[in-house]
Amino acid sequence: MENKTVIITGTSSGYGKAIAKEFANRGWNVIATMRSPEKEKELTTIRNIFVTRLDVKDILSVNNAIREGINKFGRIDVLINNAAHGLVGVFEAISAEQIRDQFAVNVFGYMDVIREILPHFRANKKGIIVNIGSQGGIITFPLMSPYHATKFALEGFTESLSYELATINVIVKLIEPGGASTSFFKNSQAPSRPVPAEYSRIVNSTGMDALFEKYKDKLSTTEEAAAFIYNAVTDGTDRFRYLIGEEMRPFLNVKKQASDEEYVHLMRSQLLPV
Repeated sequence: MENKTVIITGTSSGYGKAIAKEFANRGWNVIATMRSPEKEKELTTIRNIFVTRLDVKDILSVNNAIREGINKFGRIDVLINNAAHGLVGVFEAISAEQIRDQFAVNVFGYMDVIREILPHFRANKKGIIVNIGSQGGIITFPLMSPYHATKFALEGFTESLSYELATINVIVKLIEPGGASTSFFKNSQAPSRPVPAEYSRIVNSTGMDALFEKYKDKLSTTEEAAAFIYNAVTDGTDRFRYLIGEEMRPFLNVKKQASDEEYVHLMRSQLLPV
């Protein structure tokens, strides 16, 4: 039987690299894309991985990567949209340009890659699209408002799209990780403007640090997350939503089961400075 092929965005590190290796280890052909493939030293050594350039903000590179992948392996069966980045800081100190860039990668980039691969899936009369979202598209934390805005947008877009594409036999799945041992915060952008002194209480609060310390033992590794995502892709169902990890479960449960007032009170008590 001919091996299936997956194209993955953002494979230079974190989830993306782990997903590429997981699928390759399972015998899939992998089109591993990233902005600077010339820097990649590991994935290029794996026989059934084809590394090529794709910058989700550069539509020409999106088209080229899809075309090259099809030329290399004959067809693409699955798209995994993973490329994203964070933006952490006080909203007032974050520039409009930074916010637009956050949406350009985390929302419009996903949309553009999907739009460009859909003609291929229509020609094949089937396909699977997986968007890697975040539980940050369900619940929020302070100092991450633009990031959460992109993840909430991705939630709505992906759910609506799933109904639409079901009519052409293309399955859409949304993966929502909680936290993982990735370099998310290390690689996140910081505000480009000075932070007003009035925000010092929230900026210097240890609430977020205490929260992540409390749940750090429940964090999934990138390898565990990659195996979970592989199973979601290959489970043979049209299931839409998959949550990875248990660390945010208490907050998710309260939001689902309690009143809005009770949920907000819990979040404030956990996250805001005393």
